[in-house]
Amino acid sequence: MNSGVTNLVGRILISLIFVLSGFMKIMGFGMMAGLLHSKGFPMASVALALTILIELGVGLSLLVGFQARAAAWILFLFLIPTTLIFHNFWAATGMEQQNQMAHFLKNMAIMGGLLIVAANGAGSFSVDAKRHSA
Repeated sequence: MNSGVTNLVGRILISLIFVLSGFMKIMGFGMMAGLLHSKGFPMASVALALTILIELGVGLSLLVGFQARAAAWILFLFLIPTTLIFHNFWAATGMEQQNQMAHFLKNMAIMGGLLIVAANGAGSFSVDAKRHSA
């Protein structure tokens, strides 16, 4: 498989989790705002709206390869507090600890993929590549 196709498939796979998560947060806005409130977030609805904007907007930017390096950095930085706040396995016990550790490690793997995009760009099948070749 050539590197352009590999980069495209990688971007699709990484961005999918953000785009779907943002969409699901829209569909369950009230429930998610309540969860943020229970975690101590001030102005939970505003925080949720910003989260949706990042997940959907920046996730779609990564998907199509528009400003992909910047999108990867934004999502990488977004995942740091998200992972520490919502997947703090060290504060859980039993099966919940194992579940949260799996989510924590999943986010770490996603962060690794995002750093690869941040370092190497979107590849040849992207809006970025089309803009630079025009």
